[in-house]
Amino acid sequence: MRLDQMTWMEADEYLSRSSTIILPVGSTEQHGPMGLIGTDTICATAIAESASEICNVIVAPALAYTPAPFNTGFPGTISLSVDVFTDMLGEVLSGLQVQGFTHIYILNGHGANVAPINQVMKAQANGKTKLRSWWDHDAVRQLVGEFYGDWEGMHATPSEIAITQTGYRTVSPGIATEPPQKLSRDFITAHAGDRHGPPDEHRAQFPDGRVGSHSALAKPEHGQRILEAAAKATARDIVDFTNASE
Repeated sequence: MRLDQMTWMEADEYLSRSSTIILPVGSTEQHGPMGLIGTDTICATAIAESASEICNVIVAPALAYTPAPFNTGFPGTISLSVDVFTDMLGEVLSGLQVQGFTHIYILNGHGANVAPINQVMKAQANGKTKLRSWWDHDAVRQLVGEFYGDWEGMHATPSEIAITQTGYRTVSPGIATEPPQKLSRDFITAHAGDRHGPPDEHRAQFPDGRVGSHSALAKPEHGQRILEAAAKATARDIVDFTNASE
């Protein structure tokens, strides 16, 4: 169920029996030679919608404009400052709460969102809001490791591209056929949460947009399995979240 595809009377009826809503948060940024610019938002929304069918919870319209300054050296990337994003997110959360959605499950699809989202949640001091990135679930990590191992990398990952292939375009790999530069564990640790450098420097270091991710390993059948695993785990997490904070 999508909130933006409901009438107010349908929303009113839903709120008479539930106060939980899923808020997908993604980004609008490059994802390498074969990854769609909306990949992060597509993944978060697709998983949220699939989870909603399992646990019968409404999905709010996704937030697609978020911080991605390191990727603005690539055409198509639209990045918000952290201040603008946190202000917008804070108002969206407050608006949902005022309407009666007091249990807000934020399903994240973009690493650079995690710190500012946590900042907003801490400022609001509302224990009925929860953040989870779709790749955090053990069932998802297991599949990703099985399919791609260390070639999952950090950006333009085969797992996220595989998810977009299940319901959107499958783009020819082109230059992504060749594996990218492999990342060290130290690099991954130091740059977790998309802590990358200035846009010109970032593009010079990763000229095709991939950050250690062998995107060409993505397959639609992988994406379907990852999507299903993420949706099931998310649905369980939402039920537990709602019950624990009643």
